[in-house]
Amino acid sequence: MKTVIISTIIRDYRRRCKLTQAQFGDAIGVSPQAISKWERQECYPDITFLPVLADMLGCTVNDFFA
Repeated sequence: MKTVIISTIIRDYRRRCKLTQAQFGDAIGVSPQAISKWERQECYPDITFLPVLADMLGCTVNDFFA
């Protein structure tokens, strides 16, 4: 079974877009602390956020599960 690490994918795409956690959080309406927690695997974004994240990062929802 393949392990999916959404946190790493979010971080890598955010960095490719040259966005800070604060900029990314502001753009999607969450706090920079929430972004940090997602990227440190302390929690995960609500599934309803995935299309918003994908749109903002220029990827597809499927990319989070690659």
